[in-house]
Amino acid sequence: MNPISQIHSLHVYPVKSCAGFSPDEVLLTATGLAHDREWMVVDPGGRFITQREAPRLALVGTAIAAGMLQLTAPGLGTVAIAVDHGGALSEVGVWRSRVPAFDAGEAAAGFFSTWLGRPARLVRFDARHQRLSNRDRTGPIRAPNLFSDGYPLMVLSEASLQDLNRRMGRELPMNRFRPNIVLGGVEAYAEDVLQEIEAEGVRLRRVKPCTRCVITTTDQATGLRDGDEPLQTLRQYKYDPALHGVVFGQNMVLTLTAPLVSLRRGQSVVVR
Repeated sequence: MNPISQIHSLHVYPVKSCAGFSPDEVLLTATGLAHDREWMVVDPGGRFITQREAPRLALVGTAIAAGMLQLTAPGLGTVAIAVDHGGALSEVGVWRSRVPAFDAGEAAAGFFSTWLGRPARLVRFDARHQRLSNRDRTGPIRAPNLFSDGYPLMVLSEASLQDLNRRMGRELPMNRFRPNIVLGGVEAYAEDVLQEIEAEGVRLRRVKPCTRCVITTTDQATGLRDGDEPLQTLRQYKYDPALHGVVFGQNMVLTLTAPLVSLRRGQSVVVR
């Protein structure tokens, strides 16, 4: 493996399961890329809602500008919420975790309820609480994350997607897989065998393959299911019996970080 790689692209998803954006530079924090999965859509009981059950969330655009989270959807205009908003606290559920979160208010609730055609609210993670990744995977590393499925960062390589597309005979875009960091300058599936990525005082460690679900079959441009691909093809060569599913990409945690470090598109990194 070439020990020098580069960051091909960076991706932040402020609201879990909504569309993300791809900055040229972004701050890396203890919980991953700044603002990644900091917000989440929940039902009246506080249970999380994702594209697994509501693929229309793919069409909700997100941006962060001038200290505001901006939400857009076709025909609904824009709703803006302060990135540091407080509000009423409630307990919400994401997988097996129950965590405190700030309610984002009536404007955001009306936006998502209208878009989904069902009662829904937007909440923001209360950073005074720590939601740790599975210690069976991270060992001595305490890896906090916000509303991600379980780990602060997901890494995929551009070459892996190219190989998958070649096998399928069609071109799927990277947004089907919702990575945070896309590596360039490495061979396909290099992310499956590397142990660490290091750049400017930051060190990331691979801890678990990323198991894939029905979200990968959702066209992120239409919000509609698009057949059985890529799961059908991945099942032929990327099925992990220990995880009972297909895998594509790797979950990673921070083992060493300098304060206020940013990652940049095109930045060189060392892979080990």
